[in-house]
Amino acid sequence: MDTLKIGHYIQHLRKAAGMTQKELAEKLNISFQAVSKWENGDTLPDTGILLDLCDVLNTTADKLLNGGSLAAVERRLMKLEDVKAGFQYMESIGKLFGEDCTFFVGMIEGINEKMNIDLLTYLKDPMTREVMYAEVLIQGILSGRTVDMDEIEANFQNEKMVKAIRRYLAKASGNPETAV
Repeated sequence: MDTLKIGHYIQHLRKAAGMTQKELAEKLNISFQAVSKWENGDTLPDTGILLDLCDVLNTTADKLLNGGSLAAVERRLMKLEDVKAGFQYMESIGKLFGEDCTFFVGMIEGINEKMNIDLLTYLKDPMTREVMYAEVLIQGILSGRTVDMDEIEANFQNEKMVKAIRRYLAKASGNPETAV
């Protein structure tokens, strides 16, 4: 734990709330010197006061102890329904803005060029659409996210895609012998 980073974050939240060290200390029934020590990175808040401190500063213990960043975000679960919704939203842009709208055309052309595909054609076919879902999930896994393999196995028709997702997930978790 980076006590200095945590201290700076506490100070940032305290100031954003318009409180002095003394006011924060009074809300927590501690000395202002304790708050000063936290903010200087000399000490950390006691576990007995941590949740109260988070309530007063309107943050979570996870975020506070990571100095303002959420560690859990980096390994958060990707849900297949969210991936499907993402593609539906992309398609909706064409319907809402018009398929000749520069925003829609630019988005589709950018994806097509970057991935060397014809996205709209791929999305019309259920099998290639599933490949696109798998691609997004694999990219998420490579970025540190995770998936529920039970959900994948229950919802994917293409067994090759299931195996590919499983393989990438196993590699990312450092357990390549579980890859099939």
